[in-house]
Amino acid sequence: MSETIVRTYDSVEALKNVEEDLLATGIEQEQILVDKANKQVKVVVPATAAPEIVEILGRHRPID
Repeated sequence: MSETIVRTYDSVEALKNVEEDLLATGIEQEQILVDKANKQVKVVVPATAAPEIVEILGRHRPID
């Protein structure tokens, strides 16, 4: 079963850094949705991978 994890950041630069970090850990580009207008990153992953993704997203100081 898949889970969608959403985090909001305070800059477009943070979005880019998050995306690069996720790609570097092996997350497929198709699983990462970057919404620059709302400064959000959405990641669709299996529920078993969710804790690792939450940790990666947290490194970049989300505002939510």
